[in-house]
Amino acid sequence: MTATAVPARAPGEAAQHVRRRTLARTTTVTIVLTAAVFVTFCVSISVGDFPIPLRDVVPAIVGAGTDDAEFIVRTLRLPRALTAVLVGAAFGVSGAIFQSLARNPLASPDIIGIDAGACAAAVFCIVVLHTSAGITALGALGGALLAALAIYLLAWKRGMSPYRLVLVGIGIAAMLTSLTEYLLTRAQIFEAQRAMVWLTGSLNGRGWEHVRAVGIPALVLAPVVVALVRPLRLLQLGDDTAKGLGVRVETCRLALVLVAVALAAMSTAAAGPVVFVAFVSAPIARRLLHTPLAVGSAALVGALLVLLSDLVARRLFAPTELPVGIVTGVVGAPYLLWLLARANRVGRGG
Repeated sequence: MTATAVPARAPGEAAQHVRRRTLARTTTVTIVLTAAVFVTFCVSISVGDFPIPLRDVVPAIVGAGTDDAEFIVRTLRLPRALTAVLVGAAFGVSGAIFQSLARNPLASPDIIGIDAGACAAAVFCIVVLHTSAGITALGALGGALLAALAIYLLAWKRGMSPYRLVLVGIGIAAMLTSLTEYLLTRAQIFEAQRAMVWLTGSLNGRGWEHVRAVGIPALVLAPVVVALVRPLRLLQLGDDTAKGLGVRVETCRLALVLVAVALAAMSTAAAGPVVFVAFVSAPIARRLLHTPLAVGSAALVGALLVLLSDLVARRLFAPTELPVGIVTGVVGAPYLLWLLARANRVGRGG
């Protein structure tokens, strides 16, 4: 007997098959992540010192619940949960952009100095200028933008090298962290306590003003991110290839850096430097999709990570609430150590 030969697919059919599989996987992952975010969002609003039945959460959000449930949900818990979603999504997109631009998993805002700039500026506002929470948030935003500008200018040498971007960013982060620590040594005890809570990353006491502070810029930047996804995908092929395909390399790279910095800065201004969210969101999303670029999924992973971390931070030692940055740090630090150990094993650890 002779075995029946399996006809080989033509190149065009093979490419269509790969695209269909990729689309199906992307759709499935997006639906699952969206459902997970929604369920965690509702659970986060439901639990607390005054629990709200899960079935009453959505009616209370839309104004169809009891007066007590509506007050607890819409005034106390909904702004915090929305801030968590927006901050996590913004950090996730920012990390995905930086890591894709640099083609390096270490290139996230909390590693290369963007968050360090926000922290140094915020602590300066608290310790030296004695500003209110709103002015401190604006100071954090300005500090992140100035740190990004310094990194970009110092890393520029006839173009932007991803390797120089990461290296200069780590150096800037070290300098700004030292400045922050020096400012803390000058602070009064109550100022230092306030600064440390902010530096850890916290969603405690977040209200509608924080939702607006993150939500409005996110709505403005979302179409820009969508428009820049294709140039970002082409930039991953290399500068020469991207130029050959019609991409204005330096213009697109600068626009992507500005968008990523703005997303990280506004998130840090609203909730403090919630560490490792930008760092781990994009790698998780890429592993789920099996693709080198996953900006939308990184946003969903970031939102889910912050929601889950805040839920754990609130209930682990209830009624004492931990800052959400402690939980994300516990999650992200082992991943960083694993990444560095893996780089050493394959000979890229320096």
